[in-house]
Amino acid sequence: MNVNLPIGYRIEQLTPDRLRDVMVLDTWAFPHITDIDEVKLEELSLTWERTFGVVPPNGKPGEIVGMYGTHPFRQAAVPGATISMGGLTWVSVHPQHRRKGLLNAMIDHHFTTCIDNGEPIAGLFAAEMAIYGRYGFGVAGDHVMLEIPRQAELRPVTDSDKHTVRVEMCNPEAHEEMILHIHAAQGQPSCVGRPGWVTFETPGLRSSMLQDPSRWRGGKESRRIVIVERDGEPRGYALLRRGTSWSSYLPQGKVEVREALALDAAAEHALWKVLLDFDLMKVTDIDTQSVDARILNLLVNRRAALPKLVDNQWIRIIDLPAALTTRKYQADLDVVLDVTDERLPANAGNWRLQARAFGEATCVRTDSPAEVTLDVRELGSIYLGGRSLAALATAGLANDGQVTDAVMRTSAAFGWPLAPAAMEY
Repeated sequence: MNVNLPIGYRIEQLTPDRLRDVMVLDTWAFPHITDIDEVKLEELSLTWERTFGVVPPNGKPGEIVGMYGTHPFRQAAVPGATISMGGLTWVSVHPQHRRKGLLNAMIDHHFTTCIDNGEPIAGLFAAEMAIYGRYGFGVAGDHVMLEIPRQAELRPVTDSDKHTVRVEMCNPEAHEEMILHIHAAQGQPSCVGRPGWVTFETPGLRSSMLQDPSRWRGGKESRRIVIVERDGEPRGYALLRRGTSWSSYLPQGKVEVREALALDAAAEHALWKVLLDFDLMKVTDIDTQSVDARILNLLVNRRAALPKLVDNQWIRIIDLPAALTTRKYQADLDVVLDVTDERLPANAGNWRLQARAFGEATCVRTDSPAEVTLDVRELGSIYLGGRSLAALATAGLANDGQVTDAVMRTSAAFGWPLAPAAMEY
């Protein structure tokens, strides 16, 4: 693929000694008050061999005016399987160099790198929703943000009371192995695995996941961890901070939970019983819960948690036949798809997709007439099973707005028993 940069600009691989250059650009693209000279290398989750910067013509020594990084995930969860995925991150362009085609060039460079590394899909979390659809990324799932009142009532769960709980200062040396184990279990390739889930499988992500510099705390305490165990075996954990506040001598504190994960419902219940009952706190906030998260089903009054829906993982199909034959389908399917893809024309054309429910799938080019027409953006949206093709068609975004029998069959097959979701990367 051609990577078209404006005259005089070039893309180069960045190295760890460019940390300060990266942070200078970051403060321009994402304004914040961090002293860039306080940032430590291990606090960044970048995979440096997959991190690239755009150098301007006649720039200052070390200057970069655009950059992006890729997490080379090899075990990204898709329905019933795992796949290699290029996780796009740290996409930045200096304000002075916008509207010159730098983002176009970086996205094309990213796609080429994904192809070269055998990654059939790319993924990202979007800072702005309007940007990435034009590059063929589709919103493949949502997550829920919650503000749960203290001592909110939970429905009972059998064996919850057989768990013990530890509340400790978070320590990478003491807790990293346990966290990695439970985190990875969320995306196991089975019907109970969470599509879209990615683990801390790269060195950069593992290094940064428990970093806790004081400038990240926003006036709150250092990070704490709640560990739920049964018979001495860890079954769940939550990472959190508490912040205190008072109004008319009444405590108005807030618990901010970064993530709360458990291996089963009983452990989940035991975990939330603790998270919802810290002294001097009024509310517990948590982001990035899946739309079918256990806590939503456990809350007696979920309205009081003020659920707010936000887009989660975005997916871009890079290698169509490899992507469609890696995942499983929840119903038998035999359909001819007509896919358009302006940026990666190798994906375009008619494809016959055949699959057995929760079994093997094939996807080959065909001259047979299309039964379903859609753009690669909408194919990315339905890929993780979190979007309905029929719903997209009713909105006029697929199959020329026609909800046909083939659309309904394809929608049923592409769905999945659990909704996709991932922690941001």
